[in-house]
Amino acid sequence: MSAKWDIRFLKLATHISEWSKDPSTKVGCVVVGPDREIRSTGFNGFPRGIQDSDERLTNRDLKYPLICHAEENAIMHAARIGLALKGCTAYVTWPPCTRCARSLIQAGVSEIVIPSGLEIPDRWRDDFEMSMGLLREAEVTIRSA
Repeated sequence: MSAKWDIRFLKLATHISEWSKDPSTKVGCVVVGPDREIRSTGFNGFPRGIQDSDERLTNRDLKYPLICHAEENAIMHAARIGLALKGCTAYVTWPPCTRCARSLIQAGVSEIVIPSGLEIPDRWRDDFEMSMGLLREAEVTIRSA
């Protein structure tokens, strides 16, 4: 896909990330088919029907077991409406963690595009490095735009 389209889809993923109610981290994902058609979108948040209370959102011990990551939400939304993601490209505002890398691999996503120049906090660095290794081993293309 051209750099122009990469930027457009990353901007859309950034817009979608703003829908997250998480006060500390907002991540968006847009999954696009080979003809530049948007197949699914997601942002990080609690599952449908689970209340977004301030207590849950500001307490990491409560938040982390409940929250769905943007990539997971995009994959689950596609499954919910019966859309395949095999051979698609995921545009994500943040590098996928190992949990999301596994899900993207299993969903058949063939390429992941993230914004260039991201500063990864030290607490996430090891997980992201492992995630990138998983994606490379599964022959999922990872690039930045």
